[in-house]
Amino acid sequence: MNESRYLTKFEPTRTRRILVVNPNSNRGLTALVQEAADRVVGQGTVVDAVNPDGGPLSIETLDDRSRAEPLAIDLLARHHGYDAYVMACFDDIGIGSARRFLRAPIVGAVEASVSLARLYAPRFGIVTTVESMVPGIRALTRELGVADRCSVRASGVGVADAASAVSDADARIDAAIEAARNYDGAEVIILGSGGLAGRAEALIRRHGIPVIDSIEAAISLGELAAASSCRMRGYRPTS
Repeated sequence: MNESRYLTKFEPTRTRRILVVNPNSNRGLTALVQEAADRVVGQGTVVDAVNPDGGPLSIETLDDRSRAEPLAIDLLARHHGYDAYVMACFDDIGIGSARRFLRAPIVGAVEASVSLARLYAPRFGIVTTVESMVPGIRALTRELGVADRCSVRASGVGVADAASAVSDADARIDAAIEAARNYDGAEVIILGSGGLAGRAEALIRRHGIPVIDSIEAAISLGELAAASSCRMRGYRPTS
């Protein structure tokens, strides 16, 4: 049997387009997300990072979430035609709803970064911003089936402060990582907030263990999903 007839080489025929939604209204954080995208995507992929107007500047409470989610869903609904979508927050905000009406994949930062962390080591830790985020993140790890191998620690640095790099942010994040390593046995660290985007490289150097930027992980997976989406639409079986 000639197996080559089943192997199709897909060449990119057009630019792949990804929409990345920061569900809060902090434009400084959206700029960090755009920078993260520009670091990780390859040629032939264009990323547009956007945020809604009028929502909370950071999502740190249930009230913040309830205000931000409908705005994020509306933003997704008004941007049809992308090859993939990414939610740039460490939550499942809008993902379930968006998967019911978008005709392209939507990637969440939690799913993407947890999937990557599991490739490195059996135990990993999530370092997030404030303590109020911890219960929700723990609930998500239970949904993903990794609660028994994943710890969650808050650094005590707010989302907006993390994004603007306040003076003591590094020390607090370092302390949370050390606690995850020394007390929880974490061998890999996930940065569990959009406000922590862009810090992974420096933290790897300081701590000597793998550190995963959850936003970069989601965008990287979004690029793969976008390529897959393009291929599925353009696929023609060989004769």
